[in-house]
Amino acid sequence: MSEKELEQVSEAEIAVHWQEEEVLYPSAQFIAQANMTDADIYERFSLENFPQCFKEYADLLSWYQYWQTTLDTSDAPSWKWFVGGKINACYNCVDRHLPKYKNKAAILYVPEPEHEPHLALTYQELYVRVNELAVLLRDFAGLKAGDRVTLHMPMVPELPITMLACARLGIIHSEVYGGFSGTACGERIADSGSRVLITIDGYYRSGKLLDHKENADIAVKVAEEQGQTVEKVLVWRRYPGKYVSDTPMLEGRDHFMDVVLGDYVGKRIDPLPMRAEDPLFIMYTSGTTGKPKGCLHSTGGYLAYVTGTSKYVQDIHPEDVYWCMADIGWITGHSYIVYGPLALAATSVMYEGVPTYPDAGRAWRIAERLDVNIFHTAPTTIRMLRKAGPDEPQKYSYQFKHMTTVGEPIEPAVWRWYYDVVGKGRAVIVDTWWQTENGGFLCSTLPALKPMKPGSAGPGVPGIHPVIYDEDGNEIDPGIGKAGNICIRNPWPGAFQTIWGDRERFISTYYEKYCKDKKSTDWRDWPYFAGDAAVQAEDGYFRILGRVDDVINVAGHRLGTKELESACLTVLEVAEASVVPLADELKGRVPDIYVSLKPGYEPSRELQGKIVEAIEVSIGKIARPKHVYIVPDMPKTRSGKIMRRVLAAISNRSDIGDVTTLANAEVVEEVRRMVQGDG
Repeated sequence: MSEKELEQVSEAEIAVHWQEEEVLYPSAQFIAQANMTDADIYERFSLENFPQCFKEYADLLSWYQYWQTTLDTSDAPSWKWFVGGKINACYNCVDRHLPKYKNKAAILYVPEPEHEPHLALTYQELYVRVNELAVLLRDFAGLKAGDRVTLHMPMVPELPITMLACARLGIIHSEVYGGFSGTACGERIADSGSRVLITIDGYYRSGKLLDHKENADIAVKVAEEQGQTVEKVLVWRRYPGKYVSDTPMLEGRDHFMDVVLGDYVGKRIDPLPMRAEDPLFIMYTSGTTGKPKGCLHSTGGYLAYVTGTSKYVQDIHPEDVYWCMADIGWITGHSYIVYGPLALAATSVMYEGVPTYPDAGRAWRIAERLDVNIFHTAPTTIRMLRKAGPDEPQKYSYQFKHMTTVGEPIEPAVWRWYYDVVGKGRAVIVDTWWQTENGGFLCSTLPALKPMKPGSAGPGVPGIHPVIYDEDGNEIDPGIGKAGNICIRNPWPGAFQTIWGDRERFISTYYEKYCKDKKSTDWRDWPYFAGDAAVQAEDGYFRILGRVDDVINVAGHRLGTKELESACLTVLEVAEASVVPLADELKGRVPDIYVSLKPGYEPSRELQGKIVEAIEVSIGKIARPKHVYIVPDMPKTRSGKIMRRVLAAISNRSDIGDVTTLANAEVVEEVRRMVQGDG
């Protein structure tokens, strides 16, 4: 490539070699029962009808007071929705269902130990428990509307109960993923200004009963060092009446929740009418570097958006048994385990542990036993299940009508296994794209209206109008095979209002890049910058290529890592693939490839050759990797995400950093020795 040609390669543009896949259509049976079969919805939610179109979602909720202003842009880009309206999220998820659904299961809880009984929490029981806890939070913990409270809890029923009790009183909850360290929790306590920490003594993970209370002591200490005093630590017990932690309780500060609740049996408290724009929760994004970003989500706009998308994208009916396998510690769990499904009076399944414990059939046994018909998980988990037991689903007699994939792009080969094997060729798949900051889905097919395409998220969901810009703000046309930065032209009700305590960072990270006029209060001047690379096909479907940073510039050719990983997964033996950039004197960067294999296959030079050939066939010789390492396992976070940062450090012989919080830290040294030798 000449110097002149190199200059013309925009930072945002990636030449995309991924082939478009054939589309598949939903069955007549699915369409017959679907919540949304009216193709006019896209017209109703067009930019010509914006922002009034979102009244359709807000009308799915019960309001104390109707709003006067659908969208208030006066504090751009902190958009305020349904201003003047009054609403309560807890009332909408619990109280309003009692006349019709009081004895219906709201939450079906599955503990990780298989010998422990499942728990069916009805809407009536949820109402009772939420009320009692809300009174405790007010009278014992001294919390009121606008106060922040940090929850550091795993997947136990007490987590949604606690969230809903907070929402009942307008207390802003900030749930920290249970797998995060005490230090990470303490930093978030300090940032949010929480006086109360709610946690648990222990929980199960991969067959082990983990001591979780020890994290609370570390968190309180770290928060104190950063200037925030925690006055009370409220500790749920995994087994009420029995303490499973070795960490002592601190008198005066620590209190067992099951003991204190004894004083509040039978107590009731009315939900507090909140302004639509009042905060509901803070959700911290879990960056590996820098201060975590506390995304502040509103009450009315957020709840309307997750309810609408749960109904129409997830196709949830009150009769369905819906299982989202995410953790409530992430935004997916907030939106699509708790608030969205419960607002629709659904039955939402919660599972405590690892989907492959004690074996690869566990997820499918749960699906069979509970007769789950909507299944929602991430490509990371799908790849893990495919690796652990590619033939397991066919041993069980469940049948999904609908499956979701969320959290990262899914490779077409993995999509097909999900469709053919997990869905048994009969379930529709929605491949959804969105982020913590967005509240709910941004791109996806509507399952009864738009065909599925492996590896493509689909068009913008109703009311979302994506656009792909190059680095200079020029639109990249669909169908030309060029990728760029995917942005959203317009605000939407699920979007976060700001970064807690850091408005400047909110604007500079998400809105400044393509802002046309910083003084403007016209939403058209403030496109939302997602930080993801994407390409749009001729048919309008978007394929997400991963973070803008997840791009390797090989001699001026910008290659998306997700595309390279997808090529690896077309090789039959490969279960997981991870591509990282390796510094190269000649080309600047070249791909280094790590793969792990499905059970029953062994590493070989021949297999390495097959992987290189698959990349060259799929993308071209420009993408030829420097090395292909066949490793026993990838370094992974507790939620199953591959830590590419660690692999990149190994390839480049740089500092690997702290790996103690990984689920399988021991594999890091094994991989390092394989790559670098014993030195």
